[in-house]
Amino acid sequence: MTSLGIYVHIPFCLSKCAYCDFYSKCGTKGEYNKYTEALCYHIESSDMRSSGYEVDSIYFGGGTPTAIGARNLIKILGSIYRSFIISDTCEITLEANPNSVDLTMLRKLHRAGFNRISFGMQSASAAELQILGRTHTFEDVKNAVTAARKAKFDNISLDLMFALPNQTIGDFLDSLDAAIELSPEHISCYILKLEEGTPLAKSLDAASLPSEDNQADMYLAAVTRLSDEGYEQYEISNFAKEGFRSHHNMKYWTLGDYLGFGPSAHSLMDKKRFSYIRDTEKYIAALEEDGDVTEKSEDISTAERCAEYLMLGLRTCDGISADILENNYLVSFDKIEKVLLRYHESGHTDFDGLKWRLTPEGFLISNHIISEVLDALEASKHILDLLSKE
Repeated sequence: MTSLGIYVHIPFCLSKCAYCDFYSKCGTKGEYNKYTEALCYHIESSDMRSSGYEVDSIYFGGGTPTAIGARNLIKILGSIYRSFIISDTCEITLEANPNSVDLTMLRKLHRAGFNRISFGMQSASAAELQILGRTHTFEDVKNAVTAARKAKFDNISLDLMFALPNQTIGDFLDSLDAAIELSPEHISCYILKLEEGTPLAKSLDAASLPSEDNQADMYLAAVTRLSDEGYEQYEISNFAKEGFRSHHNMKYWTLGDYLGFGPSAHSLMDKKRFSYIRDTEKYIAALEEDGDVTEKSEDISTAERCAEYLMLGLRTCDGISADILENNYLVSFDKIEKVLLRYHESGHTDFDGLKWRLTPEGFLISNHIISEVLDALEASKHILDLLSKE
């Protein structure tokens, strides 16, 4: 059977973080219940038990999924189990704010089938958490991880942010060390991005952000520290102990099929990409009227998949292969290899005899390298087009 990932978007938060530009909103218990009913209807009307797909990854993201309560989350998961064939080893992830869970809730969720939890720690510093508009403390993080362990979660991830206003390398490493001390199986380290229109972007003086050199030093220090502690870097921002890479994120980076549910959710299936209405009320109303909640839909050409293979592959430590490019996409690797060889001389790329990948230093300038690789791809395709016309 073909493997499939499922993403469930829960658009509710107890409060909106100052840096967030994801689609989310504050809600009431009545809204949570109404949304749950609509979401379950959408899932069950998409019944795919005879489709030839087997679900090996389910990811509840948001928003703050735990805002709607364990009862609603378990109800949604039940709808998925009734509507899809689920692998016995399916990874079922739940995002949560550290102060949005307790032991009773976590036990209910684990018994229902959730087996991985991702906490938005962001920082161990009270001052930095306040700048980000987070409502939890580091004590809440410690309590949440302890409760998750008691509830028998053996796959815990912590998200951190760096390059925060006035943050030093020492400040960031203090937070990273605090996270490592909690022994999560997975750690993500994301650089702060000031998204236009967010409260933080409106209020922050850009001069307070660390310089590009300091950001690079933070990143490389994190890669070294995490490696020393047994965390394998498998993507630009993601690190895991052996056997604990995020199954769902790997779907995105390896062009696997995934199906999203909820407002603003995206899907990629059968070489088609589509997304749903980015409005909770309109999403529910559309389901009640005719069931069509699609906002955008497009077919993905072989040329586009080829470009995505290169772009996404170079984001991961698995890298890209000349054999795959030439055999699957019928494109010569020669011009692309010339770009990678040039960056190899400066220590930004690495080759193990089978695959090319970016080094940690290469990840720092990944946008530049990937842009050049895609330019080389276009040149290679142009040459093939000319040859095919002769």
